[in-house]
Amino acid sequence: METILEINQGKTVGQIVADNFRAAEVFKKYGIDFCCKGGKLFTDVCREKKLDAAQIEHELTEKFAYTIPRPEDSLQNMPLDELVEHIQTTHHRYVRESIPALLSFLNKINTVHGGRHPELQGILSEFSESADELMHHMVKEETILFPAIKKLAEAERNNQSLPPFFFGKLINPISTMEEEHATEGARFARIVELSNNFTPPEDGCTTYRVAFMKLDEFMNDLFTHIHLENNILFPKAFMLEDKLVK
Repeated sequence: METILEINQGKTVGQIVADNFRAAEVFKKYGIDFCCKGGKLFTDVCREKKLDAAQIEHELTEKFAYTIPRPEDSLQNMPLDELVEHIQTTHHRYVRESIPALLSFLNKINTVHGGRHPELQGILSEFSESADELMHHMVKEETILFPAIKKLAEAERNNQSLPPFFFGKLINPISTMEEEHATEGARFARIVELSNNFTPPEDGCTTYRVAFMKLDEFMNDLFTHIHLENNILFPKAFMLEDKLVK
């Protein structure tokens, strides 16, 4: 019988998580970026990061054997127009609702604690830039890319072909989205470093702790969001485009 490691030979870390979402928990533990850098081969990542591939194999085996279904597992086979709706109503909505509160928290703790913790200014600056970029990013997806993907899903359902999109091939907007995803991944890596992995100092007030907890939650949601697009939505959209756009 093949081992998990043998099964994953030749697969990228993004593909592994797309096949079984539970792998994300193991990869996160070892600092393996499965969303923004999900195109790297699992074996290459282990070698580059000097990780024990056999240990990760063992943990993946245990995680995959855990058979209680989770909502994320059904997303791999969801029709693309439904997946688009899920991303918008779950992740885009979360981003829009979370940004104002997070900016308020970060501004407050920077004002109160910034003298003793100058890293807070860097965290505030990085998150403010992220918030601005994400808002523009989501608008571009919702007005250009997502409608095109929905048309592909509808055409497949009705056994129809489509003319080329006004922007040309899907690779044009998608390559831009993936570049912006990578930028946000790098930005949050800097926030993780500045915040000592979201660990508040001993003199941190309740708002300080809440701000870091919320930042951690925001990053986890963002990385799930990026994973769904980079590793599931976009590859499947390319396949439909090749099949239906004449």
